Amino acid sequence: MMNRRYERKDYYLHNIQFMIASDEIIKKLAKVEVKLPDTYDDNGYPIEGGLMDPRMGVVDPGIKCKTCGGTHKTCPGHFGYIKLNAPVIHPLFVKHLEYVLNNTCEKCHRFLNNPELRKGNYKIRNKVVCPHCGAQQSIIKLDKPYNFVIKFDKDDEKEDELLIKKIEKWLNRIPDEDVEELSKAFSPYAVAAKDYIFRPKDFLLNYLLVPPPRIRPSITLESGEKSEDDLTHALAEIIRVNEKLEMNKRAGAPTLIHEDHWRLLQYHVATYFDNELPGIPQVRHRSGRALKTLVQRLKGKEGRFRYNLNGKRVEYSARTVISPDVKIDFNQVGVPQRIAESQTVPIAVMENNIDYCKELIQRDVYPRAVAVISPTGEKRIITSTNREKILQEIGPGWVILRQLVDGDVVLFNRQPSLHRVSMMAHYVKVLPGKTFRINPLITPPYNADFDGDEMNLHVLQLEEARVEAMELMDGNKHILSIRNGRALIKHSEDGVTGLYFLSKQDTVIDKNNALRMLANAGFDIKNLPIKNSYTGRELLEMLLPPDLSMEADTKLGVKLKIQKGKILEGAIDGKALDELIKRLVIVYGDDVAAQFINKSFKMGIEYLTLHGITVSYKNYYVDDNYRKKIVKELQNMDKKIEELIEKFKSRELDRLPGMSMKQTLEALIMQVTTETRNAIGKLLENYFGTENSSILMAKIGSRGSLLNVIQMSGTVGQQVVRNRRPWRGYYKRLLPFFDRGKLEGRERGYVYGCFTTGLDVDEFFAHSIAGRESIVNTAIRTSRSGYMQRRLINALADYYVEDDISVRDSNGRIIQFLYGGDAKNPMYMGVKGLDVDDTRKDDIDTV
Repeated sequence: MMNRRYERKDYYLHNIQFMIASDEIIKKLAKVEVKLPDTYDDNGYPIEGGLMDPRMGVVDPGIKCKTCGGTHKTCPGHFGYIKLNAPVIHPLFVKHLEYVLNNTCEKCHRFLNNPELRKGNYKIRNKVVCPHCGAQQSIIKLDKPYNFVIKFDKDDEKEDELLIKKIEKWLNRIPDEDVEELSKAFSPYAVAAKDYIFRPKDFLLNYLLVPPPRIRPSITLESGEKSEDDLTHALAEIIRVNEKLEMNKRAGAPTLIHEDHWRLLQYHVATYFDNELPGIPQVRHRSGRALKTLVQRLKGKEGRFRYNLNGKRVEYSARTVISPDVKIDFNQVGVPQRIAESQTVPIAVMENNIDYCKELIQRDVYPRAVAVISPTGEKRIITSTNREKILQEIGPGWVILRQLVDGDVVLFNRQPSLHRVSMMAHYVKVLPGKTFRINPLITPPYNADFDGDEMNLHVLQLEEARVEAMELMDGNKHILSIRNGRALIKHSEDGVTGLYFLSKQDTVIDKNNALRMLANAGFDIKNLPIKNSYTGRELLEMLLPPDLSMEADTKLGVKLKIQKGKILEGAIDGKALDELIKRLVIVYGDDVAAQFINKSFKMGIEYLTLHGITVSYKNYYVDDNYRKKIVKELQNMDKKIEELIEKFKSRELDRLPGMSMKQTLEALIMQVTTETRNAIGKLLENYFGTENSSILMAKIGSRGSLLNVIQMSGTVGQQVVRNRRPWRGYYKRLLPFFDRGKLEGRERGYVYGCFTTGLDVDEFFAHSIAGRESIVNTAIRTSRSGYMQRRLINALADYYVEDDISVRDSNGRIIQFLYGGDAKNPMYMGVKGLDVDDTRKDDIDTV
């Protein structure tokens, strides 16, 4: 006979109905009436009839549930209820209650069926006459969050409170046939009242459901005292006020006192549901902290949905700091052995691998099998005492949990996950050390750097998941950006510099160094033709497909020409590399492109390791004679600015279209400072020449720009705040040591000095102002774009692309006939734009 634990039963879910819990449903769900606000007695046992009644389940070890007999680990928990001594309004349904009261007659309580009232225009209610009894209606207004007032005219200042007893009678007298009409306003799927989908009287609470202790457990402090959950505190306060209400009834207290206690009960019930209702104070602890009640548990970033369901902590994952490793491929990840030993991969035992599985079980050092799972689902940790028994029993149908080894596919992720390539599949390479190692080539998709960034690794547990990861998420398949088709995974910095030197016509490498570079790139040098020396181009041509022919623009202006796998002209720089990688991906496929990127990067890095490229202070030093030329350019700029200011003061300045005179002056001064910066840039470019490492790296797109060189050696230039020269500071001046009203360069944030000679005090302050704005703007942009992305994701959540390339929603309605309007994949489209202003109409027609 099959063990009942493993006995299978099939159940089919036909439909789900959401409804307000009526008094009958609450009493049916609950196992006990909660009457006492207390939790535990002096001996530490739950009090019966209290908020921790053992009939609702237990949270303490050693005690059994008095309903199901389960322990704190097995009992799911059971509901209780509080019988309220006066009905209260459900705080989350006040808008629905407002609709019902305004759309039913206050005398006969029939449905008014008025189009304006159904739309929510309640101000005209005093003009409505009941079609059933002919009664003139009054205006009923919601006084948020849960009080209702009634007045006979909208201009009447006198308002009477609509008491709870009157509301209760009103709702109870609405006929069932009218309830069905009212229900249609709340949901097109609402059905007849007899199905209990919607009953107006259920907007009032006579019974309050008490959740089981399992979702509001007590914790024991170091002192041994119990600390209760916020929900328990809120429920205890409801019970106390409820008791006072009952005592007042029995004592025959005045109506005023009774109403005050009812309002207090209403307040505590409302804040039990939502402790952030507008218009009423929050319930707080003595410490001043607001209680976290039901709505607060669910909503927001830290709520149940976003924090625990949409995003959650997971098993089979690891996290540590990342560091660079140029020796591994970009779709590999170096995993510390300590992590590899702690993570496991399930391997199904079959006839063709049973010997391998047994070998792993026999091992007691890495890599080994950590545990086995029997066909019945029983998991056993492998120890020295049970190893032999497991070896005898194991066979097809069992699963072993093996430690992570080289070649295992895992998911690798860096947060924030802004686009799909923030999580990709990598192949494990177990390495010594304590950090994850990744190739710098793969950092752009992750937006990662090595200044302390941490990344997450997820070990896949299903064979289907591993296959999907290899086919869809492998880094090799994401070389091009899905945004614009440009190469996303490509050489940068030293990789570009090394590739440029290798592809130059005059680069010659001796035999030993050439073979070393090829071996590091993964070539089998035994089968290579041996020569005394090789050109850099010869080494690169070994990586290119033999039938590749193409031309590409370069940043240096000389076209790169490749004919049948041979580099004929030019050199590969950052710009040409983009075109080359894109051609390899589109024409030859991901694997060929990935092989070229990996091997050429390793060769380029090895070349730089052997030959070096140096950046020192000398790269930015300008002699006194050339410094005078820079100073002269700055003096000419000052003269031009002074002339513009004089014209502005004498009103001779020609105003630019759409600008005031002041705006025109600022725009022209900004133009002059830009022209001066460009002129100084040309001077420095001529002075340093392309032999200067900094200029060379800027020109080939390896690292930096000419602007960096200008700021290091020439002038830092005009500082900009909110797209204009800095103007705010002290009264009519930027800094206290300037003359008031001055508009010249220095007085408005122009930094004449450069970083090699240093900045003056006023220049330092101006530079700091612009730097601060940049930091603040970055923080603001990050939060705004993050929230915008979240809203877009939620708005597009149920849209999908059908097999016919149309975009549809979850109901099959067409949103777009073609995805993106053209059904084209941007990854494989051209990256060159079309200059419409400079193109004749007949040329446009032929494009």
